[in-house]
Amino acid sequence: MRTFTAVLLLLGTSLIMNAAVTIEKTPYDGWPNCYRITNGDVELIATSDVGPRIMRYAFVGGKNVFVEFKEQLGKSGEKQWMMRGGHRLWAAPESIPDTYALDNGPVKATVKGDVISFVQPVEPETGLQKEITIKLAPSGTDVEVIHKITNTLAKPRHLAAWALTQMAPGGMAIAGFPPRGSHDEILAPTNPLTMWAYTDFSDKRWVFTKKYIVLKNNPKVKESQKAGLFNSHTFAGYLNGGQLFVKQSDAPGKPEGYPDFGCSFEMYTDNKFLEMETLGPLATLGQGQSVTHTERWSLAKGVKLNSISDEELDRVFKPLVK
Repeated sequence: MRTFTAVLLLLGTSLIMNAAVTIEKTPYDGWPNCYRITNGDVELIATSDVGPRIMRYAFVGGKNVFVEFKEQLGKSGEKQWMMRGGHRLWAAPESIPDTYALDNGPVKATVKGDVISFVQPVEPETGLQKEITIKLAPSGTDVEVIHKITNTLAKPRHLAAWALTQMAPGGMAIAGFPPRGSHDEILAPTNPLTMWAYTDFSDKRWVFTKKYIVLKNNPKVKESQKAGLFNSHTFAGYLNGGQLFVKQSDAPGKPEGYPDFGCSFEMYTDNKFLEMETLGPLATLGQGQSVTHTERWSLAKGVKLNSISDEELDRVFKPLVK
């Protein structure tokens, strides 16, 4: 446990747990080797039985903002890739079979103070090794999630780190465009908006404002939808039942250096979940070389939108986006 002298002196012992991060090994969802990371305000649970996967992020004792596919929990050793839910790390761009390399076996968990890392064995299908590191703030809801992919083979690999979070159904994803301007102010294009073959912007689950793009999850509509964009200061949120999950990442460089026609963020939905995805820049990795990509998470409760408008979305996001 990490504690702070100032807290001890000014606040006394009753609030020490709110100014410290604790990491404990615990069973969860049928997996015996999971780790709970908490600061007394929020908690995360990641498993070392498969993955690396972060399966839970919530206020302590509260509802998980991530989806969990119950029939796949507590299991391992499957011969095909399993969805499971939660948060995972892939290498972009998407391809078969590389993207769906199996992550159904144990990973190594290492705790250093109040930081925990999960390292996957080298994937025999790809020669890549994936790692997720979790750093929870001493109090509040801020989390830093660091993703790392290393190429262990002599053959160079051209890829980007791709961080994917599957959200519980019934909510809406909201992503911010880069700063807007007028025709007189900015003549050049500012960002791509990427479509897939199944993207249909006439689908009522899509909502556009000047500053934001919104994708709703509807458990009654199974058709898939996906779109991507570029924002050098990528931020997006998922609002569901009054809880707002926010993820942010930096996207250095220009869109041309990113996967999928220049995407730093992508969102996908079907009827079972909604996925929020950030991407790092593409890089060519020689043997032993790595790429890293950092997301910053936060969580708010009691959030209500009176409308889907720039004014309302600004009101909600401006206090949370850093």
